Amino acid sequence: MIEQVAIAFEHKDYQTAAKLLKQLLTESPENPWVQYYLGRLHEVSKKHEDAEKIYRQLLRDTRNTKIVALARQGLLRLQEMELEERQRAISQATAQPNNTELGVLVLEPLSTEIKTEASRKFAQIMQLDPYTARLVLPSRGWRLYRTGQVGELEFYGKQLQQAGIPCFWATIAQIQQIQVYQVKHFQASTPQATVVCRNQANQLGSLTFDWSEVTARVVGLLPIFEEVVDRYVRGKPERKKTQTQDYAQFCDLHLPGRRSILRLYDNGYEFQQGLEIIPQASQNTIRINWNSLSSWIDQQLPQVKIWSDFTPFADTTLDQTEMLSHIKSHIDLFRREQTNWDSAFHLYSGLVFVK
Repeated sequence: MIEQVAIAFEHKDYQTAAKLLKQLLTESPENPWVQYYLGRLHEVSKKHEDAEKIYRQLLRDTRNTKIVALARQGLLRLQEMELEERQRAISQATAQPNNTELGVLVLEPLSTEIKTEASRKFAQIMQLDPYTARLVLPSRGWRLYRTGQVGELEFYGKQLQQAGIPCFWATIAQIQQIQVYQVKHFQASTPQATVVCRNQANQLGSLTFDWSEVTARVVGLLPIFEEVVDRYVRGKPERKKTQTQDYAQFCDLHLPGRRSILRLYDNGYEFQQGLEIIPQASQNTIRINWNSLSSWIDQQLPQVKIWSDFTPFADTTLDQTEMLSHIKSHIDLFRREQTNWDSAFHLYSGLVFVK
């Protein structure tokens, strides 16, 4: 009867093949030829996962070299079909003009309890080996995983979400549309808050808002680099190199109703101007004044979430120079050399804003 099944497949008479296999599965379900043709039937019926399971099981359990070779051919056909379907879906996803915009795909952290299963699914979706997939999935903070056309990123993102892997995607254009105001100092805090600030055209003015408008607070450290000279033990100059000498502290307050971010940083805030938040500010160090300002903002926004995982996010982002070059940082630190840190912080804050 196996010969009849083979003839039915040669003539693409899958209905007859299915009837014959139904009888064979009752009589000799363990027969590797029966299992092979069952896999073929699943394959032509578009049940690719069922077909793959059977082919892989045959590779594990069968010593018949012919069946092993046929099972390998079956797996190869499945891989080629999956690749074609994937390319077709990506082409459809990027067909609309808006879907060709530059974007980013961000992975969110997973608990260790579900990471093993998530790694298997992630490997299958992204065509990776399981070990690499497990290393890629983050346990703490966001990971910038991929950049490219947002239509393609959305295609992958939806598959990941359906597999229970938390992620999101956004366009660089969404980040660029956010208005950023550089806060100089607070002028008032009740009944509404007023800040003196500069807009993106560097014009000085003021902005008044309700504390309830603030939905998120993003904090981060940006390294300050200086060129130093290494020396031998005897004092002979060896070479110049760039080292991190200090960090600038930043705090963004998000006002999504106004599509705006209020940006404060330690060396840019005028502690001795406006509302007296820190007594004897002129006698304190900048660090003490900044910590006092941060504590005061805590009191005004006790329920607002603080996003503070910028540094691990930056570690996955800094090498994306091409993408970061499209992001205006709205950060005015003095830099002797170009650095991606500033754009990375604005990207992180912007992603919190648009998510």
